[in-house]
Amino acid sequence: MLRNTFVVWLALAVLIPAASFAQTPRLNRDGKVDLKVLYVGGQPDFETSGRPKQDPAVVEASVVARMASFEGFLKEKFTTVKSIRGTDYKAEMSDDYDVTIFDGRLPVLEPVKHAYDRKGNSIPPYRPRMLPHDFDRAAITIASMGEVVTRAIGSKNDWYCLCLDADAHNWVADHPIFKGPFPVKMTTKMKPTPEYAFHYTYYTGPLPDSTLMWRVQHVGYMDDPNALIGMVARPWGYVEANDSEYISSGVCGKTIDAVALGRHGNFFHWGFAAAPNNMTDEAKEVFANAVVYISQFNGKPMLVRKDNDRIATREFVKELKYLVSREAYEENQARNREYNERSLALQKAAQEKQAKGETLTQEEQFYLTFKPRPEQTLEQYLSRYGREAYAILGNDIDKYASYYDENLPYFYGGVGMYAMEIDEDCKAWGIANNDVKLLDKAISCLEKGVEVDCAKRILDRYTLCDFATAKEWRSWYKKYHKKMFFTESGGWFFMIDGPVTLPGNDFYAKKRQREEAEAAFVAAMAADNARLDIPSYQNPVCVSAKWVPGDKKGEGNIELNFALYQGFHLYKTVSDQDPYIALSVEAKGPGYGMRIGELIAPPARPFETPGTTVYDNDFKMLIPVSYEYTGPVTCTVGWQACDDKMCTAPMEKEFTVMIQ
Repeated sequence: MLRNTFVVWLALAVLIPAASFAQTPRLNRDGKVDLKVLYVGGQPDFETSGRPKQDPAVVEASVVARMASFEGFLKEKFTTVKSIRGTDYKAEMSDDYDVTIFDGRLPVLEPVKHAYDRKGNSIPPYRPRMLPHDFDRAAITIASMGEVVTRAIGSKNDWYCLCLDADAHNWVADHPIFKGPFPVKMTTKMKPTPEYAFHYTYYTGPLPDSTLMWRVQHVGYMDDPNALIGMVARPWGYVEANDSEYISSGVCGKTIDAVALGRHGNFFHWGFAAAPNNMTDEAKEVFANAVVYISQFNGKPMLVRKDNDRIATREFVKELKYLVSREAYEENQARNREYNERSLALQKAAQEKQAKGETLTQEEQFYLTFKPRPEQTLEQYLSRYGREAYAILGNDIDKYASYYDENLPYFYGGVGMYAMEIDEDCKAWGIANNDVKLLDKAISCLEKGVEVDCAKRILDRYTLCDFATAKEWRSWYKKYHKKMFFTESGGWFFMIDGPVTLPGNDFYAKKRQREEAEAAFVAAMAADNARLDIPSYQNPVCVSAKWVPGDKKGEGNIELNFALYQGFHLYKTVSDQDPYIALSVEAKGPGYGMRIGELIAPPARPFETPGTTVYDNDFKMLIPVSYEYTGPVTCTVGWQACDDKMCTAPMEKEFTVMIQ
């Protein structure tokens, strides 16, 4: 791995130039800028994520101190400052301010929603939505608030990693936030390149041993494990249009270009976590300049919306290509051997300790039962990591690199989580899916009446439009094609560099189509589940399932209805002396944010053998559900029906009931 060769890993040449003010704001006589700033606090000054629950009084004291630190600092820099709790915030409050700083959670406007496509396949869930979709006020998010507050409305300031420490590096030195209006005297120092960055050189290329850095905060989580941790956003597709710009990375556990400072639309991501009392003097000035800078984006919302934080961009092909290389295979084998050797040594030590009659720890007890991992054959490895390419190339590992290179223009990542597939339509036409000529070709096909189905698929897949005629498509294309750009992080669409109101920029068009398809799917499924057929001698038991909301929000029941043909019965309980099969009901939810209670069943009458009870009339059962998140519950009902003459074979029916 080359560490002594400097490589320009970030293509700064293609970055959109930072916006500049028509007139640089000036400091008044008091050394302040005439801006109105709303600070919305609420998070403590120490890390709580993944930590034991803290004393509420300690948390409250920390929140108060952090808010006071921000409020005092902001009042030194700006003419009007108001500080409130996130719990007291309403979106309309930001209308009265030039910049809003989000440093705490807000009231939830829409809870987490687990979404499903028209086939019932799960797609990435949304965060609880805390802001209106059309929120366009200039704002700064501190640390993880980029994820918590803004991702639900499509911000690219998503949670790549809660692992940002105290130093910044690879910043855009001529960006306005490093220039003024508050003067910044940068103190820079060459420091070792973050170790984790070397794990991702298949993305970035070789890295130098040292990297120029500047200190943003006095104490980071590497100095104090209890310190609040900063957050970096995913870099892939962060900069695609005028609505976003990379500004700086920082020391973290991810790639060298992870976004520590960046802007997407009207949101500025300040990924570092420190309050002003823990910021270096130069960082305070940079932060104040960031407030001034973002103020010019009032009323200029995000154009691209990143609906899926785990969407694959074309950069992901680099990882796929690396994973099926001989180098990666050999590294995998070496790691596996190292793991086995280390574990066997620990097993031997545990066995020796056990032989002496000493008490073993839980970890040592685990190693007593350890069995070495078998080495993966090349075939096993490639079948796992080669994905769809394995079906084509098999075990010929030397052909995979060429396969990915040749198909790079045609890979499509707009569906699922980190999923890539080759768009065979584009490949058949020989046009890259990010080349605007693809749309021209598709529209021409509609006009000529040839390859119409293919053309419709392409226009539906790569645009946000839904025109009815070829004439409408041509008129739109002719008017806007010179201003079109392609977004991968935003869903693999062509969009138009301009206002969100332009045709082709309605990001929510696809979302509405998806929600309509989902609603139709859920409605059809619910109607099918709730239909209680009329039992017959051939089908003596009919079962239906439906969701019945409760009187309280977040509570309800899955109602199972049973209809029995006259003379038949089901077994609720079966004695050890009887051979029958008892009625069974099993319910499984998402596993988080939802609790499934004990089955509520009506009493059954005693049967011939003590301990055996039966239902011989229509009845219903209830499965109580309490939930924070909506989503599906799978109910599996099993039974055996008998009458005086015969018993049916065991039967089973599965329902998917949407809790909403």
